[in-house]
Amino acid sequence: MTAQFTPAGTLTAEDLGTIHLIGVGGVGMSGLARLFLTRGLPVSGSELREWPSLAGLRALGGTIHMSHEATNLDGVDTVVYSSAIPQDHLEMQEARRRGLRVLHRSEALAAAMTGRRTVAVAGTHGKTTTTSMVTMVLQQAGTDPSFVIGGEISEVGSGAHHGTGEYFVVEADESDRSFLIYRPYVSIITNIEADHLNTYGDLANLEATFAEFARLTDPDGFIITCADDPGGRRLAETLRAEGRRVHTYGEAPDADLRLSEMASSAQGVRYLAAIDGRSLGEFRLPVPGRHMGLNSASSVLAAYLLGLPLEAAEAALAAFPGVRRRFERKGVADDVLVYDEYAYHPTSMTLALQTLREVAGDGRLIVVFQPYRLYRTRDLQAEIAEALAIADELVLLEVFGPGELRQPGEGSAALIEAVSLPAESKVFVDSWEAAPAEVARRARPGDVVVTMGAPPISLMGDQLLDALLARADGVSADGVTTPGGVSGGSAAIGGTVPGAPPGSGTAAGASAVGGAPDGAAPAVG
Repeated sequence: MTAQFTPAGTLTAEDLGTIHLIGVGGVGMSGLARLFLTRGLPVSGSELREWPSLAGLRALGGTIHMSHEATNLDGVDTVVYSSAIPQDHLEMQEARRRGLRVLHRSEALAAAMTGRRTVAVAGTHGKTTTTSMVTMVLQQAGTDPSFVIGGEISEVGSGAHHGTGEYFVVEADESDRSFLIYRPYVSIITNIEADHLNTYGDLANLEATFAEFARLTDPDGFIITCADDPGGRRLAETLRAEGRRVHTYGEAPDADLRLSEMASSAQGVRYLAAIDGRSLGEFRLPVPGRHMGLNSASSVLAAYLLGLPLEAAEAALAAFPGVRRRFERKGVADDVLVYDEYAYHPTSMTLALQTLREVAGDGRLIVVFQPYRLYRTRDLQAEIAEALAIADELVLLEVFGPGELRQPGEGSAALIEAVSLPAESKVFVDSWEAAPAEVARRARPGDVVVTMGAPPISLMGDQLLDALLARADGVSADGVTTPGGVSGGSAAIGGTVPGAPPGSGTAAGASAVGGAPDGAAPAVG
């Protein structure tokens, strides 16, 4: 157990009193705030930028301060922070000076779970999607679960809900070991791969921690892992040898829930499922990708083991709308289709890009990628570069790494050299503002463009669509009319894009490959 975190116990959400969340606009923190507000608790939060989630929190009665100030804590009983908030943050220091209760996000979330049967979804990839699928299956079965997810289910428009039922579905984050706080009734582990090595050091330590998490599962409950994933398979073998109740899913012949005849196309994915040799029928998803089918199988298995009607799982998955920032279609402009995708780990990037290739058909795939965290970009550079090489064209932004200091030669300057695309097919853009113009210059009718990576990149999709529409109207990104509706290339736009990472600069233009800045950059984020 990580020393600074307290395991789940008898503390309830109502025990927290008036709650203040530092950095309330992020997906994880805003979801928690929404949960508390819909539970009828007084909530405030502080932010520095106008995130899309804030309007909804205000509508629910939340008080949002657009600054970090000591006075924001007046009348507050409990202060909640995430791992992104430094311990010397002004409001953290003030909370401790006043003697207020200070909880990590996961500790506050654990308090909200008290008295419920928790279904915790962990894993290197697919957590958000799988948590969303499990939630929708439970909803379809009429159980009205509470849930907190690291993304928004597109149909629901929310990543959190306070339900009346016995189940509480939660996305369990392993990045800082905080998932060891939870005491699940059901633990689902989608896969285990090398990531967050700044926390764990190596894969062996990471796998050992996942095993520790699984051992926290209620003896009356059960553990679900993926038989197709080497890490999940090793975990299942370890836990079964200890006498624990483990069930597996996948296309592997020895999976408990066996998938067969899986097929994916731009229209979606389908497969047949069987357990112990008994057919459970066909399941369909309206979103493409074999990995989506694999994720959905864990929700089918969970429903089966909980004794819920499989018709509910079939209906929920057939209507699954996807999750915001997971293969999210943003729109079409000038015959170019624009998607947004959260993937930043090489495995999830590869799966997403392979699926987008199916969608692109005869068109080209253009990727606008913003890496997330310097340590990951450095440690997994070869694997990330290999994934990016699936694209036909690459527009690369600088790494988003809040609190990290980029040294000369680190980050995207090194990454772009490692991507095995022709020099004319990849470009490093040295400012946020230059990227939409660069995409408008490169994209052709019939192409698919995807913004991919760190959280800020999700804010660029609408700007890409605007740039493509301007091109169709014969206007370049700098507002100059061009003959025949063809943009004249990257141009200075000026200004700062809301939500763009601080320090991204306002100087426009795209640096050719090898032309990335050589000097040390200021702290990213």
